[in-house]
Formats: sequence, C-alpha cells, structure tokens
Amino acid sequence: MSINVKQLAAEKAVEYVEDGMKVGLGTGSTAYWAIRKLGERVQQGLKITAVATSRASEEQARELGIPLVAFGDVDHLDLTIDGADELDGRLQLIKGGGGALLREKIVAMGSTRMIVVADESKAVETLGKFPLPVEIVPFAWEWTVAELAKLGCKPELRRSGDELYKTDNGNYIADCRFEAIASAPELAMSLQGIPGVVEHGLFIGIAALAIIGKNDGSIEIVEGESNL
Repeated sequence: MSINVKQLAAEKAVEYVEDGMKVGLGTGSTAYWAIRKLGERVQQGLKITAVATSRASEEQARELGIPLVAFGDVDHLDLTIDGADELDGRLQLIKGGGGALLREKIVAMGSTRMIVVADESKAVETLGKFPLPVEIVPFAWEWTVAELAKLGCKPELRRSGDELYKTDNGNYIADCRFEAIASAPELAMSLQGIPGVVEHGLFIGIAALAIIGKNDGSIEIVEGESNL
C-alpha cells in the first residue's frame, strides 16, 4: 500500500494541538488531512476553537463538528497548521496555490505558532520554481500586472474555467513565474510597494516549525526562526 506523505505530515502536526487551544485551519490538499484528523480528535473529546482560512476549510470543519468562530471573536490563536507550495531550509515559504493566501497570512500572523505541513517534493533550496501567487485588486489589474512584470517575472492571471479566478475576498490572483527568487525579503518589499497588490504568497519569518513527510514513510521536523 502506498504511503500518503501529506497525510503523514498533517497527522503528525495535529499531535501538537492541545485541549483548550484556539487553532487556525489552513487551506489546501495537505491542510485537508490535518482538519480531518482534528475532526477525529474533537469527536474523541478534544476541546478546541478554530478559525478557518477559506470557505472550503470552513465547510470541511463544520461537517466534522469542529467548533468555529470568526477571527474577530478571538484575541489570538495558539497554533495554525497549514501547507506550503514551496519551503526552503530557512522556512521561507511560497503559499497561495489554493487561492487563500491573504486569509492564510492574516491567520498565521495572528497565531503564536505556525506549523507548516508538506511532502518532501515541496522542500527546495531556492524558492521560485512554483509560480508566486500575488493577490491583486480587479481595478486597473492590467497596470498592476505590468508593474509585476518589471520585477523580472512572467505574471499570468489565474483562471477558473473560462472566467478569471476570484478569491474569497473578490480579488484576482496573478501567478508570477520567477523560476528562482534570489532574495525573498527584497522581493516582498518590492511587491508591497505596488498599490494594486493586496498581498503576496511569500511567508517570511512566520513559520516556526515544518513537518515534512517523506516517501519512505519517515518524517523530518525542521525548526524555523519565526519572528512572531
């Protein structure tokens, strides 16, 4: 039987959740397994309160009986578990493949600790092979995309079928192909200087711990240098 390495990593991360915690629920194919395992633990008596980063994660959590609240109803979160599209050895991340990068960053920054769960294919030496998602406002998107291109990437608006993809916040996502990002902090500063950019998928100094599932069934745990 083949090993589901995403499930392996996600279920290990759920072991860090303790009774009484306020937990942020990530979005995506790996976070899905963490939410599923949390649901099992809640049914077994674990008492937590959770905040979801997307409608999809919210629906999954409700179906599993995980108690949900709005982020505005809690003063902080103890722990967020979320996936990543890429992570390097310093636990700098690219996120946003699932389209929830803005809410994911808000929830992660509002947490005492963020745990990243991923399979080993997501671990890289240099970020950038995965196109960097950048959430932009629909107004004057053509100008914003042109400004993004000046940073040395090939930006392309994400589509959903024949329509432009819209985030849960009603914005567009430009997937920016850099191939290699020499300095994630410098790129983050440049992106923040473009008025049409709402948020970008570079998570720097946010993740405290990464749990990486490997194809041989083992798990690698990497400590980060979180600034939170």
